[in-house]
Amino acid sequence: MHIGKVEKYINKKIEEDGAMMSVVIDPVDYPSPERAVATAVAADKAGVDLIAVGGSIGAQGKLLDHVVKSIKEETGKMVVLFPGNIGTVTPYADGIYYMSMLNSRNPYWITHAQALAAPLIKSLGIEPLPIGYIVVEPGGTVGWVGDANEIPRNKPQVAAALALAGEFMGKRIIFTDVGSAAPAPVPVEMVSAVKKAITIPYLVAGGIRTLKDAGDIIKAGADWIQIGTAAEKAKDPEKLLKEYVKVVKQEGRKKNL
Repeated sequence: MHIGKVEKYINKKIEEDGAMMSVVIDPVDYPSPERAVATAVAADKAGVDLIAVGGSIGAQGKLLDHVVKSIKEETGKMVVLFPGNIGTVTPYADGIYYMSMLNSRNPYWITHAQALAAPLIKSLGIEPLPIGYIVVEPGGTVGWVGDANEIPRNKPQVAAALALAGEFMGKRIIFTDVGSAAPAPVPVEMVSAVKKAITIPYLVAGGIRTLKDAGDIIKAGADWIQIGTAAEKAKDPEKLLKEYVKVVKQEGRKKNL
């Protein structure tokens, strides 16, 4: 499969800046679609590199269409879908996290959902980003929905082996996630072990609640972090996200020295 414009953009950002940052907007978690769009606009103004839209339950149909279309109209950012199932698809998006949950107990989340969605994604011209998705304890909603055999937080070598398997199977991005609203992010020891095992871009999400969390994760080796709950709960999302972007880029640039 050829590399499309979204993936080229991601690779370029990581190469140039040493690290990148995305914000995920789950419209179901916001009091109104307008608030969801406003947070995406704030993220754009703050210098976030990419905006993801989606969630584990309910982010589909007219709500998804409206939010993604509005974000595209009001920002200059590429918008990718973070699917919770085969319904999290809209023609207004630039790309989609085409994820295989590598540690699901249920083959539906490894290959079946992907097969069901593939013809539609192709027909709509949405760029698939081939991602090996790994759920780490506690897993949250995504762990429950995806029937994940969650990676124990004290077993970084297990996550590293699974990530390497994902790369060997042809994934072009590895994504470790502890689930939304988790009390703590992926441990830095695990981040370091995963990054040392693979040669492809590495995205970390879930439980990143402080600037120190963000900086430590990039310092440990992640190429990319994604923020969700922190932006959603912030009184001033633009101000908060500017601070996150500053930390991510500062630590990223140190890699290029």
